[in-house]
Amino acid sequence: MSTDEPVGVVSAAGEPWGSLEHLQAERDPGGRDGLVLVTLDLADRRNAMTEPMTRSWREVMRSLKDDGSVRAVVVTGSGSAFCAGGDFSWLGATPDADVPALRERMMAFYRAWLSVLDVPVPVVAAVNGAAIGAGLAVALACDIRVAADDARLAVPFTSLGLHPGMATTALLRRAAGDTLARDMLLAGRALRGSEAVASGLMSRSVPRERVLGTALDIAVDVAAAAPVATSLTKAALGPGGPATVAQALEWEGLAQPVTLAMDDLVEGLAAARERRPPQFRRR
Repeated sequence: MSTDEPVGVVSAAGEPWGSLEHLQAERDPGGRDGLVLVTLDLADRRNAMTEPMTRSWREVMRSLKDDGSVRAVVVTGSGSAFCAGGDFSWLGATPDADVPALRERMMAFYRAWLSVLDVPVPVVAAVNGAAIGAGLAVALACDIRVAADDARLAVPFTSLGLHPGMATTALLRRAAGDTLARDMLLAGRALRGSEAVASGLMSRSVPRERVLGTALDIAVDVAAAAPVATSLTKAALGPGGPATVAQALEWEGLAQPVTLAMDDLVEGLAAARERRPPQFRRR
């Protein structure tokens, strides 16, 4: 699937997202309405985050943020890897680089990739192979993570002489707790997908050939739920959501009445009584 030629894709409004490099984006994959499949597409470099890929990712995430027709997003990698992390070949070549300039460059890179956190619908990571460093951070920024049983998951920043980046120190602790985060970031522990589920690092683990299909099935289930209720729930579960029981009650005391006043609730209750799939209309 990988190609060095720009590939155009179509947005929800039928307008081209533009020429995407090292990235593919597909609406309604396999006829699954309301889904978008985003594929990191540089298989011969294990989907390392090149500058062209970063620009393409930023453009697609920006579009998804404002696309009311999208119900769920799936992110995966082409070839045998999910993502080998940042394309940092330029770092070693600039030993005398100015620290403020490096910081500015890295912050722009981090913000571009972590813009997936701003997508208002659930994002499912299909971790089809190795997810290393910043590549694992992108998976951790997704809401649900399906990993290949044999996928290698690691954050070897310090062994390369780097401080961790891409908010890994926060994302790892949020997903798997302080103990495992320290083990991976300080001692360089690497996990396989099959052992990462117990810690919460990954949501599910399946054989490699089933990863994308499982992630798409999960996204279909997400897309079938009431969209406003789903988006509000994602916001509550996100980094900026309520952190205590008291804060959760305050949030829910506002968010639940919003959904109680919607026609989608009437439809959901009717569908449950009539034992049929609901037809939610975001109203």
